[in-house]
Amino acid sequence: MDVVSDAIAAVRTGSPSTDRLRVGGSWCVRLAPYEGAGFHVALTGSCWLLPDSGPPLTLRAGDAVLLPHGAGHVLADSPAPAAVVARAIPFETLPGTLPPAAGPDAVELLCGKYRLDRSHTHPLLTELPDVVHLPHDDARHPELRAAIGLLSREVAAAGPGSCAAVPSLLDLLLVYMIRAWTTDPAGRGTARWPAALADPVVTEALRLLHTDPARTWTADRLAAHAGVSRATLNRRFTALVGRPPMTYLTWWRMTRAATLLRTADAPLESVARQVGYASPYALSHAFRREFGVTPGRYRTNSLA
Repeated sequence: MDVVSDAIAAVRTGSPSTDRLRVGGSWCVRLAPYEGAGFHVALTGSCWLLPDSGPPLTLRAGDAVLLPHGAGHVLADSPAPAAVVARAIPFETLPGTLPPAAGPDAVELLCGKYRLDRSHTHPLLTELPDVVHLPHDDARHPELRAAIGLLSREVAAAGPGSCAAVPSLLDLLLVYMIRAWTTDPAGRGTARWPAALADPVVTEALRLLHTDPARTWTADRLAAHAGVSRATLNRRFTALVGRPPMTYLTWWRMTRAATLLRTADAPLESVARQVGYASPYALSHAFRREFGVTPGRYRTNSLA
């Protein structure tokens, strides 16, 4: 297991969706805030993304942009004034309301959404800015470009198996966009988690905790496996992750338990064993301290 995959799996729900937008001339559409993450990929032409809060951003052919917190925004042919933005067409009502894509100013966008449960988001994802802009650059992010190309072709000409291929490619695109952010010093700013994933000692400790959260870890045992002293691990881990290793382990066990309760019908005893608790009672006590409800009530609420 790895942290990025686990962070996504812990909050992802349902299936992602995607639309292909073709437009030309003068246009302006609005996407309201939503519980999830969204993305846009400029396939041809260029346009503007106007966040509800933040500076306007130009999207050129090949650019990708991730909105990891579901921030409301406008897409337009130009950095439109406030009066025009206020009259933007809701994205959901687009068919038949925009000029057809034709001529040198034609724009084609691939737009999508991921459904996320934000009740217990991993701190790696909370550190993401409202807008992650990934300019077209084959040399820096070739895997991202490959995923965009595959997804674009699959959406444009659905073939046998597309119903399985498109959601899988959308999941892959999300991973690649987050990976691109973690490896871009200019884009990630002062965020701590990219630095944590670049530190070999902290990365090894995280790998161990995520691979086997049920193991009876102690600070000394974890430090020994990471190849450093307990004091060194505690100092580096706390500085980069934001909490000591054992505190993080407890938090991750509860997050993992919540995911299992939400996505599987395993009995509580099985869930407890998978996250390192000897009994359902022990799990229930820790879970209620973290979430404010019992595991059973959490499962019931998630299914409602």
